[in-house]
Amino acid sequence: MVAVFPVILDSCVLYPMYLRDTLLSAAEAGLYRVYWSQSILDGAIRNLVANGQITGPQADRLERQMKLAFPEATVEVTERLIPCMDNHPGDRHVLAAALLAKAQVIVTDNLKHFPAESLGQFRVEAQSADQFLTYLYDLFPESMLEVLQTQASGLRNPPMSVDSLLNLLEKSVPTFVSRFHSRS
Repeated sequence: MVAVFPVILDSCVLYPMYLRDTLLSAAEAGLYRVYWSQSILDGAIRNLVANGQITGPQADRLERQMKLAFPEATVEVTERLIPCMDNHPGDRHVLAAALLAKAQVIVTDNLKHFPAESLGQFRVEAQSADQFLTYLYDLFPESMLEVLQTQASGLRNPPMSVDSLLNLLEKSVPTFVSRFHSRS
């Protein structure tokens, strides 16, 4: 499958481990093209370390693995572009990254920082992780099942079934999980 539409993942959806893995697994399966900026990655990594979710060396390994798996994902945002954005000042770099990546969608759970009037002029839409994964599931149900099966089978500590994985994802993406269960 060839991914045709580029998507920016915001740091808030790269923070939760299982959600991050599901989003990246869907990109790896070719359901969309994933992009981020170094600033977006730095935000996710910084918060993971600050909140004690991972150690500094684990953070370095995570960043290396993400960049190795998606070598084309990092877009370089110039400081001159950021002030041209009129969404929330703390997330202007995310919208700037979306423009540089020619992304149609920003996946974020911080939707209030991306009002439609700020994004519409650039033909970019902000979607929650729940909306986005539900959209992918509606478009590619078999592929998303494979994504979840592959993700679950790769979990070793502890080993996990697809149902167990969905239980963990339910807090972050309840509509996606519900939709998945309703079609199973």
